[in-house]
Parts: sequence; structure tokens; C-alpha cells
Amino acid sequence: MSFNPAAAFAPAEQPLPYDAQPGGAAQEARVIVKFKQDSALLRQHALSSAASAGETLDAVKVRAKSLGVRLGVSLRAGRALSKHAQVVSLSGVSSAVLAERLSAEADIEYAVTDQRRSYFALPNDPLYTQGPAINGSTGGPSAGQWYLQAPSGEVTSGINAAGAWNITTGNPDIVVAVLDTGVRPEHPDLANRLLTGYDMVGDGSMTNGGNGRKAGASDPGDWVSSSESGNSSGPYYQCDVSDSSWHGTMTSSLIGAASDNGAGMAGVAWGVKLLPVRVLGKCGGYDSDIIAGMNWAAGLHVPGLPLNPAPARVINMSLGGSGACPQSYLDAVNAIIGKQNPAVIVAAAGNSAGHAVSSPANCPGVIAVASLRHIGTKVGFSDLGPEISISAPGGNCVNMAYGTPCLYPILAATNTGITTPAASSYTDSFNISVGTSFSAPLVAGTVALMLSVQPSLTPAEVNTVLQRSARAFPSAGAGGGSSSGEVQYCHAPNSGDQLECYCTTSTCGAGMLDASSAVAMALHSNPIYRFFNNNSGGHFYTNSDAEKNAVIQNYSEFIFEGVGFYASLVAQPGMLPVYRFFNNNSGGHFYTIDESEKNIVIQNYGSFTFEGVSFYASPVAQPGMLPVYRFFNTISGGHFYTIDESEKNAVIRNYSSFIFEGAGFYTYPSP
Repeated sequence: MSFNPAAAFAPAEQPLPYDAQPGGAAQEARVIVKFKQDSALLRQHALSSAASAGETLDAVKVRAKSLGVRLGVSLRAGRALSKHAQVVSLSGVSSAVLAERLSAEADIEYAVTDQRRSYFALPNDPLYTQGPAINGSTGGPSAGQWYLQAPSGEVTSGINAAGAWNITTGNPDIVVAVLDTGVRPEHPDLANRLLTGYDMVGDGSMTNGGNGRKAGASDPGDWVSSSESGNSSGPYYQCDVSDSSWHGTMTSSLIGAASDNGAGMAGVAWGVKLLPVRVLGKCGGYDSDIIAGMNWAAGLHVPGLPLNPAPARVINMSLGGSGACPQSYLDAVNAIIGKQNPAVIVAAAGNSAGHAVSSPANCPGVIAVASLRHIGTKVGFSDLGPEISISAPGGNCVNMAYGTPCLYPILAATNTGITTPAASSYTDSFNISVGTSFSAPLVAGTVALMLSVQPSLTPAEVNTVLQRSARAFPSAGAGGGSSSGEVQYCHAPNSGDQLECYCTTSTCGAGMLDASSAVAMALHSNPIYRFFNNNSGGHFYTNSDAEKNAVIQNYSEFIFEGVGFYASLVAQPGMLPVYRFFNNNSGGHFYTIDESEKNIVIQNYGSFTFEGVSFYASPVAQPGMLPVYRFFNTISGGHFYTIDESEKNAVIRNYSSFIFEGAGFYTYPSP
């Protein structure tokens, strides 16, 4: 059977389509292709987890060559993303055409374009309260790091990081990966905060002097000159002309700048570790490098690379591009959030002025973040839509006259180099930083604080806590009219720009990020498991997975009833310890929040063994809490506890031997 090369990409008897860019530059197709698990080609050239870089390269080359033979073209092999997925490239056709043809192969699960993406306790750090004095065209902002502070006056969108710092400033066991342009490791606010990281930028032209993937994530600069952008035969043709952004240094500093050290700025979570992963270079970065960076950061195997020795629990992605979430990203997200000790993925919504959320922020399982002005309205540049989980400050200037200082930028660490690195510095009211790129790190830092106090939280639970703890969006002054200059409610994205608007929960997420409330809520998100003791007729509660499993395996008289409620395992304001006793006579357990009752039992009831603090709860009703009701069983001498109102009522109606004793304590019915 013969194979017609022309038919691989075009109708019969038509030549292989050759797409030219303006100025005569040929297109270069780059496609991520994933083989089906039963592919004969995959089996013949399998990759093991222990494959070396050389063995990986050999395998992907043979696979690409074999695919090319089928199509009658010379495919070139790119990077391996996993055992089943890799990049292939071909000159003279578009990526869309190549992806479509590869998708038609029987042993290909999918083929998608390898797109380029782009970045889009009070500390004593002096810049936290106020920026440097404005002098000509330098200095500021006068509001300092307003975005970290508690809401005050017209600044309603501050995240109240100080309230969270009263609980924790971060656990060094929590690692936050920053997938970005790399970082300037010598910056004084980052110098002692960084793990080694990795450089994933594999394309020689985009690495800017690098030599492919390697340990370390130093940012060499990502400037694009006008001559580079105008060179139709060069790799940066039609790329945006720009100075070096030092974007990764900025986002890293917002998450975890060295703080409370009397110098520089403060970061949201200065006690955690930062893991820089360079995935963006000159003119952005390819999906294949970004996905490899995601997998490596989370501790998953990337063919040809060593495993990350410090897997991240949070991944910040202040980058993106237009379009729906590709299957290649879905695979990565599902693997990362589905693994043991999963990572929470936080991504910026995008900066296309109120259009649809960018990818990968629009991928299911990702916490997408939109941007707010200081007063809590959506800032003009931020994208929006139903995929948004939450919103956070993104910076805005208020006064737009030329030469006047920006009043509310996002102050961040940077470098003064126009092209290559120079001196460490900070952005200010003239060298400004605004964008959803800087909203996402505020959320990522908050998530790191949440995991510091409650590392068992899943990505879905983190999202739930962020949303439940969010402050409501302001609505004063918003209306449905169309008068010029009137701020409207935000609406679903369409083909037009949508600038400042009053957020709704269907366009900007659940509300405004409140770091203090989120961390406090994370503290009480521990599940307290409930068992029914058939012998005593009472209940047994435990916060320990190990104890729960031991009871299930070894004590058949205990019926596991799932999660009874949620509570904190550490002391916090407004909470008291709930003490646990074991009744040696009945085999049941007794719980009390009353200190005097605890002491009476210890002094007068020798059959009760004191087992210490079980968890923390409130002695009085608080917002979001429900009462845990207590009954005394006059037959067994044990106690029965329930947070379920209907169960309480059923016991009162039907069990006369149970004496209702009211609310024993108050806690949370859900995380």
C-alpha cells in the first residue's frame, strides 16, 4: 500500500501547503502530540522513569521520524513532556495544519498547537507603609504596599495580610513554585529565599544565551529590540519591542520577599520557600516548556530531567494566552492536583481589557485570579468571566496626566537593567507594575500561608476556603444606566472591551481576597471524624487519620459515620480547647469545652482517663459556626454529640433516656 505525501495535509493532487509570514519568513509548526497507551510506536520506543537525557532524546527522535514517514514529511523531535507526550516540529506549514493531520492518526490521543504564552504582625520593612519620597520622576508610591494592608478609607481591596501574619508568616516546609522569566537571585529581598529551581526554556533563540534546560533559574533578561522585531528572518520577528521585564523577580517578591528585616519590602508569605522555574524567555514561552515546568515543579517525572527534590505545594503562573484550555494543560493540571500531596495552581486571568479569561487560568482545577482597583472595582485591564475564583489588587494609577506619579501601583522587587541585569531595585510610582500578573501572587502567597497551618487541604478545599472567606465586592454607585462615565456592573465577556466595572460573583469570582480570614478559616478546616459506639451508645470523635484507620481496622463495635464537623487543631482568638476523656467503665468518650467541668472530672471520677486537647472550638456562636449539641445517656452514662439539627430533634422526640444538655460548643459544619 502506497502513501501519498500530498494527501497528508491537503486534498488529493494538491501540493503540501506552505504558509509564509509577512516579509517572507516561513512558518514553523510546533505541535504537542500524545500517543495512546496502546500505540505500537510507543511500546517500541518506550521511556522509563529512569531514562537519561540521552535515552530520552533518542526515543523522541525515533518516534518523530516514524510519524514523519507515515505523513511523508521530515518531522523534527522536540522535548518530551511525559512518557507519552512530546513536541514535534515541521517547517513550511502552520501548527494548526500539522496538529489536525496528526490528530487523524489512529494511535494519537491528541495533537495540539505548542503555543507561545507571555507574562502577562506588621513587618518593619520601610516600603510596606510608604514608598520613597517622590523626587522628580522617581519615588513613591506614597501608599506603600497598600495592597497588603487592611482595608481603610477608600482603599477597600487590601488583602489584610497583617491579620494572617498574626497566625503564621509561613512554614519553610511549604514550597511555592514561580513559573515565570526566572529570577535575579542577588536581589536583597530574595537572596536567602530561593531554592535552586530549573530553567525549562529549551528553544535556543528564546533562552537568550542559555544552552537548553538546566538547573538554576537566573533571569538573563528578556528584552526585544526594534531591530530584532523587524528582522523577518530572525526568531523574534514581530515580537513586541520591550526592555527586560524582570517579571519573575517581581512576582517572586510579592509571594515571599524577605520581610520584617528592616529593609526593602514585605512579601505575603515570607516564611515559605520559593522555587523559581524559568519557562519564559525572549518573546514569551512555549506551552511545552511551561507544562514541563508545571510537572517538574510539582514533583512529577519529566523525561530526561532529575526529579525535583523539593516539590511545590503551590504553583504561581502569572502568564497566559488566548483560547480555550488545551488538552495538554488539562493533562498536566489533572496530574498535579490528583497526586499525593497535590499542588494548588494559581494563574492570572489575563490583561486584555475585560475579555474572556486566558489559558491556563481557564483550565478546570486552576484558581483563576482577576484584578481590582484600590476601591474594589474591576481594574480596566483585567479579564473576567465565570472561570474566575477570586479577585485581588492589581494596581491602578487614578491620575493619568503625563509625568504625574501613579498612586496605587503594585510595589515589587525588580532590576534596573534595560537589557542585561544591573542593580537591584523596586518598582515605584513612575516605573510602575500593574496587571493580573501581580494579583495572582497575592493569592498564591495566601494559599501558602493556608497550607502552612493546614497542609492537608486539597486544591478544591483551598479554593472553597478562599471563596468562603472572601469579602463582598462593593456596589455603591453601580447602576444599569448608560450615561457617560457611570460605572456599570460587569457583564459576561463579549467581543468588546470592558473597562472599570463593579464586579459580580459571576464575573470576578466569589469576592475580594481576604488573607486574614482565609488563613483563620484554614485553621479550622480539619475534619473531625465520628464513630458510633454500639456498646456505649455514645460517639467517638478523632482528628487523627491514623487513629480513625486504627479504629476501623480493629474495633468492630465502632461504626464509622464519616466527618462529623470541622475544627481547628491549634489555639486562636475566640477559641477554647475541647478536652477528651475515656470512660473506662463504658468504653465511651466524653468531651467538654468547660475548664471547670474538665477539672471536676479529673478530681472526682477515677474511671475517666484524661486524654488532653482534642481540638479547638468556640464556647459561643460565631459567624459560620453551628452548635454541637450534647445529650446524656441515662442508661449507659455516656454522652451523645451531634451538629445535625434534625438528628438532635429526632433524639429529643424518640429517645427518652437521652437528656438534652444544650450546645456543648460551636464549630464549623464544612471547611
